[in-house]
Amino acid sequence: MTAAEIAGAVRARTMSARAVTVEALARIAAHDPELNAFTAVFADRALARAAAIDAAIAAGSDPGSLAGVPFAAKNLFDVAGVVTRAGAKVTRTDAPATHDAAAVAALETRGAVLVGATNMDEFAYGFVTENAHDGPTHNPHDRTRIAGGSSGGSAAAVAAELVPLALASDTNGSIRVPAALCGIFGLRPTFGALSCHGAYPFVNSIDTIGPFARTASDLTLAYRALAGDGEIPVAAAVAPRGVRLGGYFARGLLPEARRAVDAVCAALGVTATVELEHARQAREAAFLITAAEAGELHAERLRTHAADYDPATRDRLIAGALMPAGWYVRAQRFRSFFRAEVAAAFAQHDVLIAAATPYPATLIGGRTIVIDGEEVEIRPNVGVFTQPISLAGVPVVTVPVVERGALPLGVQLIGRPGSEPMLLALAEELERSGAVGAGAVPVFA
Repeated sequence: MTAAEIAGAVRARTMSARAVTVEALARIAAHDPELNAFTAVFADRALARAAAIDAAIAAGSDPGSLAGVPFAAKNLFDVAGVVTRAGAKVTRTDAPATHDAAAVAALETRGAVLVGATNMDEFAYGFVTENAHDGPTHNPHDRTRIAGGSSGGSAAAVAAELVPLALASDTNGSIRVPAALCGIFGLRPTFGALSCHGAYPFVNSIDTIGPFARTASDLTLAYRALAGDGEIPVAAAVAPRGVRLGGYFARGLLPEARRAVDAVCAALGVTATVELEHARQAREAAFLITAAEAGELHAERLRTHAADYDPATRDRLIAGALMPAGWYVRAQRFRSFFRAEVAAAFAQHDVLIAAATPYPATLIGGRTIVIDGEEVEIRPNVGVFTQPISLAGVPVVTVPVVERGALPLGVQLIGRPGSEPMLLALAEELERSGAVGAGAVPVFA
C-alpha cells in the first residue's frame, strides 16, 4: 500500500495503526537480513506510537495526513534515547540524543510511525553504502549490487516495500544517487528549505534533508508534511518549459543512462539542449568545499580516535583538514559565480533535465567500470552529475526509469529555488503517463 492509502485507511478506521506497524516490523524481520537496510529497529517505540494514534482516532481526533504510516530514518537523524550513529564506529560511545530530529518530529506530528534507523556510508562520505562497520546494503533489484549512497539503507527499505517512506540526507547526491539505483522517487529540496536540526552534519554549507517514496504522490505527501501541511502552494497547471542539459551532462554515460534521459525528454516533449559551461569546475569546487568542511568538523576526533574510522573515510577527512584555506575560499567564491550561471539558465527554462547517475547499480565491492572505452573509478564517479547541482542549492526530484528486464536508473528534474511544488507535480504527471515509476522488485524467497 502507498502512504496515502495507509493514512486514508487508518483515518477511516478500516485499518488500525497497530496492524500496519506490526506488518511493517514483520516484513523488516523477514527480509532485512537479505538487504541490510536497517541498523536498528524501534519496535517498542513504534508500537507505542501506533497505539497512541489508534486511541486518538477512537477519541475523534485526526492524527494528521500520515496517520499510521511507517517510515525509516537514515541513522544520522537524532532519535530520542538513541545514540546517533551517522554510520560510524567512533560515535557509538556518544550520549544518546535527547530529542528527535526536526524531520522525524515533523513526520510523527502528522501521524507517521518511526520503525527504525537505516544504514549509510560512514558520516555520509560516500556514494555506495558499503559501510566498513555495518556491512553493505544490498540493492533490492539485485542483491549482488550496491544500493547507492550515502542514503542507501533508506532507499533500499523503500524500494523493497519494507516502509512506504524514509528520511535521508543529500550533500553531493546522497538522495539522488540511491533513488536512481534503487528505482524510487527522491527529493533534494532547495538548500535551507527544510530544517537539518538534529541531523548529524557533513558539509553545513551544502547539506539538505529530504524523503524517499515509491510513488510521486507519496513523495509530495512527505514533503508537505516535512515543510508543514498547508504551507506548500499548489503548482500551477501549466506545462513547464523543460530543457535537456548537454555538454558535461551528456558525456560519460552508459547507453542505458542516456536512454533514461531520452525517455523523460520524450514524455515532456523536450527537444532543446542547454549547457552549463562551468559544470566541471562546479564539481571540483564541491569536492573542495566538502573536503574542507568535513575535515574541519572531524579534526579533533581524528587526533584521538583515527583508528576507529573507516580508512577510506579517514584519509579523505585528514586531507580535507590539511587543505590550504585559500582553496576553500576560492571554491566558495566560484560557487557564487556558478549559482548565477544556473539562475541564467532558468531565465528561459523552468526545468533542467539530466541523468542522476552515469550507470546503473554496480557490483558490491566493484572498483572500476568501463565507459566509452575508458576505465573509471566507481565510487567517486557515480555522483558526477549530482555534485554540480548541489553547489547551486536548487531543488531536484529524481524520477525512476526502469526498462523491462534491466536495472533501474534515475533522471534529475532540476528547478529554480522554491520550485518544489512544480517539480513534484511534474513527477506525478510523468508517473501517470507511465514514463517513469518504481519498478517491481524480485519476490523475496
